Amino acid sequence: MTMPNRQWWQDAVLYQVYLRSFADSNGDGIGDLGGLRSRLSHLVDLGVDGLWLNPCYPSPQHDHGYDVSDYVNIEPAYGDLDAHALLLDEAHKAGLRVLMDLVPNHCSTSHPWFVAALAAGPGSPERARFLFREGKGELPPNTWESSFGGPAWTRVTEADGQPGQWYLNLFDSSQADFNWRNPEVAEMFDGVLRFWFDRGIDGFRIDVPDSMIKHQDFLDHAGNRRVNPYTHGQPELHGIYRRWRAISDSYEASRQLSFVGEIWTDDMDDLTASLADDELHQSFYFNLLLQPWDATAFQQSIEKAAGPLTAGRSLAWVLNNHDVQRTPTRYGGGELGLRRARAAALLMLALPGTAYLYQGEELGLPEVLDLPDEARQDPKWIRTGGADLGRDGCRVPLPWTADPPAFGFSTSKTTWMPQPDWFGSYACATQTKADSTLAIYRSALASRKSTFEAGEVPEFLSTGRSDVLAFRRGTGVCVTVFGDDPYPLPSDWGRVVAASGSDHSAVVPAATTVWLTR
Repeated sequence: MTMPNRQWWQDAVLYQVYLRSFADSNGDGIGDLGGLRSRLSHLVDLGVDGLWLNPCYPSPQHDHGYDVSDYVNIEPAYGDLDAHALLLDEAHKAGLRVLMDLVPNHCSTSHPWFVAALAAGPGSPERARFLFREGKGELPPNTWESSFGGPAWTRVTEADGQPGQWYLNLFDSSQADFNWRNPEVAEMFDGVLRFWFDRGIDGFRIDVPDSMIKHQDFLDHAGNRRVNPYTHGQPELHGIYRRWRAISDSYEASRQLSFVGEIWTDDMDDLTASLADDELHQSFYFNLLLQPWDATAFQQSIEKAAGPLTAGRSLAWVLNNHDVQRTPTRYGGGELGLRRARAAALLMLALPGTAYLYQGEELGLPEVLDLPDEARQDPKWIRTGGADLGRDGCRVPLPWTADPPAFGFSTSKTTWMPQPDWFGSYACATQTKADSTLAIYRSALASRKSTFEAGEVPEFLSTGRSDVLAFRRGTGVCVTVFGDDPYPLPSDWGRVVAASGSDHSAVVPAATTVWLTR
């Protein structure tokens, strides 16, 4: 039973669309808005409530869309504003909400603002929109490192041909960080939000919002902490969140617009504060994604989220996305890895809040580890000289049919990222049996809301075994066997209504999750 006054985004399942790799409608080997529109029925049949579009703005594609050169238009390779409007209309008619991806920390060095900053020179108002600083002789301004490897600073050549100032790029050198202490930056993004809200979108996923403000003293960072405390979590962020929330709240309440932040933090108090009633609506909770296949680790991660949950804040759970290795590979590979990935998916879907699925996980796709070096395009791969394989392996175009060479993704013989020969065995069209990964996802999504009470915090149950995790939410119970031995179900936990593998009403096999209700 749905609780009264719940917003759609509080208990939804959203499907992440990495547009470039979803479906190609014009035969150029690159996914596009027309391809997505042609496959919306897949999302409807899957049973999701909406979709999140990875950046589809004009971009040089050095980081495939996260280097934005125009925030109020569409990348020509994907379509245009008319194609986006058509997608939005058809998605809404199909009952699907649509979230765009907002990239506010940085823009492409091809953005008109940055081009003007280079031309204007040191001390100019144009450079004040970014974080230009003088170096320490031949060295960068400080010791900050890029998340993609190497220093977080790039030196420019000034108009006189001499080496000049350095600009901050927390990611790739093609992505210049904005100076969010400059009011012009905030005003520009106010306009971006209103532009897309006026066109009818339902919200934004916000890329690394906790890094928008940097410590004003630009102190050196020793690098012995995973997150640089001088580039993340600064107190001034809350003012930006409140500013954005005021904009979304200015629209009709019936639209239920929402922001979900990509906030990588282990500080639950800080996360809870960012989800205050006048700040972000929701945040991803990434801690679960980081855990090994282990019952204790999963339980401790879920318990860690108790702070924001018991405070009434909404979390978005995720196990796969465009930045991490796919779960079948991460959990051991092969058939065992796939069974574990299915079990983890049902466990995640049983948790309170919103769940995000990454395209292809419903097909059981593993990571493509053997891409040829010349095909790899991720800045992580490039900046580390190949030491870090990067994220290309989870971004390979989807297989829709078993037919090579492009497996239904495109009519082109070549795709922007090569697909392995074995991809056809995971194709959507081939997953017709009741025990296929696609069928398991569809079944779970069909029964999710009727099995678990909206908003209920998990109550862990005693299983008598350290390798079996069980919790109750309302009248629903979720049981996951992490170990190798089957687990006999207590008779008073109810009847099985969904399972990640063979449906046994009395015994749960290894690497399997079941849902029960009374």
